[in-house]
Amino acid sequence: MRKIILSILGILIIIASFFLAKQIIDSKSRPKAKVEKVVKTVFTETVANGIVSIIVPANGNLRAKRRVELYAEVQGVFQKGNKLFKAGQPYGQGETIIKIDASEYYASVQSSKSNLYNLITSIMPDLRLDYPEVFPKWQAYLVGFDLDRTTPPLPEMTTEKEKFFISGRGILTNYYSVKNQEQRLRKYRISAPFTGILTEALVTEGSLVRSGQKLGEFINTEIYELEVSISKTYSDLLKIGEEVELVNLDQNKTYKGVVARINGSIDQATQTIKAFIDVRNKDLKEGMYLEANLNAKQESDAIEIDRSLLLENNQIFVVRDSVLDLIDVKPVYFSNKKVVLKEVPEGTTIITRPVVGAYAGMLVKVFKGDTAKNLNQ
Repeated sequence: MRKIILSILGILIIIASFFLAKQIIDSKSRPKAKVEKVVKTVFTETVANGIVSIIVPANGNLRAKRRVELYAEVQGVFQKGNKLFKAGQPYGQGETIIKIDASEYYASVQSSKSNLYNLITSIMPDLRLDYPEVFPKWQAYLVGFDLDRTTPPLPEMTTEKEKFFISGRGILTNYYSVKNQEQRLRKYRISAPFTGILTEALVTEGSLVRSGQKLGEFINTEIYELEVSISKTYSDLLKIGEEVELVNLDQNKTYKGVVARINGSIDQATQTIKAFIDVRNKDLKEGMYLEANLNAKQESDAIEIDRSLLLENNQIFVVRDSVLDLIDVKPVYFSNKKVVLKEVPEGTTIITRPVVGAYAGMLVKVFKGDTAKNLNQ
């Protein structure tokens, strides 16, 4: 009997231990936390369609509109002038930039002029006897002939006999030979065709200059031109004489330019057309980088938004009763940061900042206050 009682007590103890262990295990389980639904805040604005000016950006480097590459047409030693032949040296119009030693050639020219003078002198007795009516004008020509000055034009020959006589004595041939030498003598001196500055100097005083050698480059600093390439879409919208705003690389200075020329052909590779903008300012320099904003056209019933808000399938997010939705739009112009849209319903509430993980049907909360307005500006 005792053994039976002990067996029953052992079984009861085991059962009690099982239930006690189960209760202890259940007491250690934590209740699952409730997941709260997150509602994202979005910045919005109400669509008000209007006129949007399409500004076509372009850029390029300034070049002087008037520039001259200096080349030697004769050979000789580069003589020292009143100013050093160095880059950055200014010259006034007509001032001598380069002077090449022409003493040897000058003596040759003087010899040819002397021969012409002697030749005319030799025919004077014949003119006095055979053509007394033309003798006075040739006599006057000899009196005014100065070897130290440019050879004066020959007297006008009025009769055929006079022409044959003068030509037969070789005077015409000698005269034009002298004039040709005088023209070549002028090439030993290169003067400034306009007021400007020397931007490149490839020779120094005392060096030997050879015919055909490049000596330097000279530009006019009063007016520059900016060459820009724009899409052929807007080629017919640009007009010569239209004012253009130009901005420097640091975005801290603006200049006013004018469209001076528009190329008549389109670049086949890039499908762009070149326009040339004239600009005047004392602060401008050759090679300066400028950005131009060309007023191409105006789109009516359109809005302008950030490009990041336009989806790949030409859709944008709108807010309807605190829920995101998608609508189709028609983009008409893309810039680096903006896109111009049409066919956006008037009064529609659109988002003005991208929303991470946005999808149609997403519950959102519209931010209200001055901060949203300021961020959208």
